[in-house]
Amino acid sequence: MRTASFRKRRVMSGFALPLLRLTASQYQRVVGHCYHGLPDEACGLLVGPVAGGEATGAVSGVYPARNADASSRTYTVDGKDFLRASREAEARGHEIVGVWHSHTHTDAYPSPTDVRQAVDPMWVYVIVSLRDEAPTLRAFRIRDGAIAECQVVLEAG
Repeated sequence: MRTASFRKRRVMSGFALPLLRLTASQYQRVVGHCYHGLPDEACGLLVGPVAGGEATGAVSGVYPARNADASSRTYTVDGKDFLRASREAEARGHEIVGVWHSHTHTDAYPSPTDVRQAVDPMWVYVIVSLRDEAPTLRAFRIRDGAIAECQVVLEAG
């Protein structure tokens, strides 16, 4: 997968938003894991390169994780899965750049709980809604309670 530099845009509170690039196979893996997790929310981590303290927007790996909450309304990435993804990212010179989770009954938009629990302002937060017949995947940056949407580009691969 090629690495793409991110485009800076001033939205809401002025933070830079990456153009999130997923390959078709990464997209399928994320969405498939979300369906596999039903009736509970599913979750996982995104790994990619970082430049100047910011994610570049490229995703080099997706890491499905266990939802430690085992809930249809909330998620917590299992600690062992987080550690595994972090170690594998570090071995490649990359970092965890985001997290994804499913919304089983609502839109692909951050809930108040999602905003409160956004642990890293540099991460991209991907939400997959399974409410409708076809899944909807959207990505966001969440900083200091402000929500800004990131454009998602699917690439071959």
